[in-house]
Amino acid sequence: MSAETSTQRISHIELDESSIIRRNADIEHERRVAIFDLLEDNLFAPLGDLEGGYAGPYNLVLHMQDNRLVFDIGTDDGTPLTSITLPLTPFKKIIKEYFLICDSYYTAIKSASPRQIEAIDMGRRGLHNEGSELLMERLADKVELDMDTARRLFTLICVLQIR
Repeated sequence: MSAETSTQRISHIELDESSIIRRNADIEHERRVAIFDLLEDNLFAPLGDLEGGYAGPYNLVLHMQDNRLVFDIGTDDGTPLTSITLPLTPFKKIIKEYFLICDSYYTAIKSASPRQIEAIDMGRRGLHNEGSELLMERLADKVELDMDTARRLFTLICVLQIR
């Protein structure tokens, strides 16, 4: 079933802009691409939906609250359905390492050889996958996600963590 016909998907997403302090062109580009790709194709099914409790598609607002990530999930018409709160402690190390390697990557693309850039990019993708898998694991009893959706959400979580 395509994302456009499935009800188990995110149809609208917002980030709490007040928690994003520093933003540069690279970060803004990553944010826009992640949101665009996410809305084009995603699987997002709160477990209540799988049991007939929640009808999608869903509006999703991601924000920070007391060093926790909050997923506010609602219907297309804005009716709140549920909130999911995840502690960020398990993600801190991966996010920190991901930021460091992203900085290296953005520096490398200006002057490094293609081989060096490729090596850094492989490390970057590996950390991104690790963070995405952790997100899927932490949400497993709350929301069904596919890997592509988890990857795009992990990108947005990282954007919320930039200080």
